[in-house]
Amino acid sequence: MRNYLLTIMTLLLASGTVLAKKNCTDQPKEKWMSEADFKKKVEGEGYKIRKFKQPGTCYEIYGLNKDGKKVEIYFNPVDGSIVKAR
Repeated sequence: MRNYLLTIMTLLLASGTVLAKKNCTDQPKEKWMSEADFKKKVEGEGYKIRKFKQPGTCYEIYGLNKDGKKVEIYFNPVDGSIVKAR
């Protein structure tokens, strides 16, 4: 019985992680900034992009801010606004 409960708990936790994916916009991709325009905008704001990703409905960067500190930021791909930063 204990193994059964442990399996159920593991499955519930794993499914919650999948469902926690960021939702940065509900706009269609035709309204998104191009990746090149987005990168130019972000770099113009002082960020240095080391890695760029497009998970789901977000643009995501890993890199450095203008103070040289590591960042991981999710952006709305329509207007380039920050949705979440760490």
